[in-house]
Amino acid sequence: MNDMNVRVLIPASGRIRQDSPYAWYVVYLLTFAYTVAFIDRQVLNLLVDPIKRDMLLTDVQISLLQGFSFMTAYVIFGPIFGVALWSCFTILCGMTHEYWQLFLTRAGVGAAEACLAPAGFSLIADYFSRKRLPRAMSIFMLGPSLGAGLALIAGGLVIGAATKLGQIFPILASLSTWQLTFVMVGVPGLLLAAALLTVREPARTSMLSAARKDEHFTARETIAFFWEHRAFYLRYFIGLSLLAIVIYGFPTWMPAYLMRHFGADPASVGLRYGTQVLILGAIGIYSGPWVERWLTARGYRDAPVRCPMLCAVVVGLLCIAIPFVDGYEGTLAVAGMINLLYALPWAVAASALQISTPNRMRGIAVSIFYFLVSVFGLGIAPSIIAFVTDHVLRDTAKVGTSLAIVCCISALGAAWLLSGAMKHYKEAAD
Repeated sequence: MNDMNVRVLIPASGRIRQDSPYAWYVVYLLTFAYTVAFIDRQVLNLLVDPIKRDMLLTDVQISLLQGFSFMTAYVIFGPIFGVALWSCFTILCGMTHEYWQLFLTRAGVGAAEACLAPAGFSLIADYFSRKRLPRAMSIFMLGPSLGAGLALIAGGLVIGAATKLGQIFPILASLSTWQLTFVMVGVPGLLLAAALLTVREPARTSMLSAARKDEHFTARETIAFFWEHRAFYLRYFIGLSLLAIVIYGFPTWMPAYLMRHFGADPASVGLRYGTQVLILGAIGIYSGPWVERWLTARGYRDAPVRCPMLCAVVVGLLCIAIPFVDGYEGTLAVAGMINLLYALPWAVAASALQISTPNRMRGIAVSIFYFLVSVFGLGIAPSIIAFVTDHVLRDTAKVGTSLAIVCCISALGAAWLLSGAMKHYKEAAD
């Protein structure tokens, strides 16, 4: 996927001044789109046990709906589809009655959402100066946390009001609660699709020196560049991909753990845990640039890589504590700290990739980054946790232990790789 493909959905227009009010408008609109995308993507996490019960599925089969079906289409289809289509597929998820139907509609959601993140990163990099880029990136990266939290909250509200909704809208009365939830969370995206038509193509910019601003690279030169700097890019990409296992795997199975281990009802988990993910995840994302500046002010030129490394260490230690915490409230408290810390470094990490990569290679770098994050986070994370639960521990009630094992190993592995990438980042940025 090249930079042209990443941006093909956005209509061209005249030159737009960097850091302008319109640029901030685009950031907030893209953030809203990213939020809606994650609502459609993550709402399934609250519906695991009802779907399992209705369709007689295992945790591994459910994990394929959560991850593999979505990831496969997400990385294959690239920027072909758009907001309206993924919203329609989310609604269709609520109309399914067979496993294969739900699998295919989840794949449709993934295919349609594939355009958003790469296009958003590329647009924002050109809409903002190097000084304002980390803050703009942090706002855009609020989308996953907002969406993940709102998915649980919205799902909880729909579950709680399922009977009333069936009475108000007779056409929905025949749907089960989990089907109704998919339908209701898919509708807002249809309105968002119209608003995105107001986004215009910015003038191409570069954060490099004037002497290199008009530099172009052939495919051979691009491959040679990444190979020459593999000491940084390989550690950086794989390290963040391992951290993505925590970011996607933890909120995927945490609701199921709270319901199975503590007997909490889905509506309560959706509201309590969803609010936590929404607030603490957003605080984490928005705080990232401040932490990065704090580290930079103390002489750490590798701050954009040091920040995720430190967060990964603490997240790994907190994850291993999950099955040993007593009580529902204590578990929510530890989960809240994990949500805060795994969200904190991502805006910084994204802007570091833009800064350390030549302008004409940024689209390729972002595509590689999102491909690996999608494979590890969307594809591997839900299924590996489910595999440990079903085939290693052989007890669905022990999903908390599976979470602890997989997320701890992934986070500490990420910290080790990122610590090795720090010195090479300074060379790449220079």
